[in-house]
Amino acid sequence: MHTELPTQLTGTAAPTLMWAREDEIEPQALQQLRTIAALPWVHGVRVMPDVHLGKGATVGSVIAMRDAVSPNAVGVDIGCGMNGVRAHARPGLRGGLG
Repeated sequence: MHTELPTQLTGTAAPTLMWAREDEIEPQALQQLRTIAALPWVHGVRVMPDVHLGKGATVGSVIAMRDAVSPNAVGVDIGCGMNGVRAHARPGLRGGLG
């Protein structure tokens, strides 16, 4: 099944866009995202494909806050990340990428 990304997480107070399908995310992480999005100072949430339950905040999320700072939003995975790289490869180009 092909899903156009990003998708809007259902049941959130603040807009929560996800670059992952809702059915691929553990239920505890989805609940954590909804809880974070319900905080009155949260303006929006963005969710990356590597999302999973975290301590204090969901790993793989970006939380936009207005007039607030939340030290708990910095998880134990600080420094971990995702990279997007545009590759100019052609189909059938075996061995030419290494």
